[in-house]
Amino acid sequence: MSVPRVPRDSDLESYMNATATIAAPTAGPQHMRALERANKVRLARAELKRGVAIGAIDVAQVIRECPWEAESMAVGDLLMSQRRWGQTRCRKFLAQITMSEKKTVGSMTERQRQTLIALLADRTSRGAEADCTGTQSAAGVQPSVLARAGAPDQPRARAAATSA
Repeated sequence: MSVPRVPRDSDLESYMNATATIAAPTAGPQHMRALERANKVRLARAELKRGVAIGAIDVAQVIRECPWEAESMAVGDLLMSQRRWGQTRCRKFLAQITMSEKKTVGSMTERQRQTLIALLADRTSRGAEADCTGTQSAAGVQPSVLARAGAPDQPRARAAATSA
């Protein structure tokens, strides 16, 4: 078994001359740069949420394009920024495609994006009158959309369970 060689004083000079990449001192400490970036993201997300809340920005468009400010944003936060969307509506809506509210927009697969966009498009195409007529399933989506998304039809499943 060999013992590692201990460098002599003359060998230390070669070890001490190694160069390292150091950020420019004018950029500031790392924690200050991180705070600056976090504030920038926070402000951009707040602006995005305001746009969604007033209807100027479509949620389906945000999911399709995935802008930088929405990449690490939870899908549930994005959906709940819409008018009249709370935690319960969001959870029921996402349960149709078995997606967690905590999943980030940037980590969604293309298939998940397309399914979510289709469900949102169907929901918005029917408008508010569908909420009053009772033609929706319990989660707020017509059975035909659930079939396209691969989810079971919830009202029929409940009716079958109660009649048995």
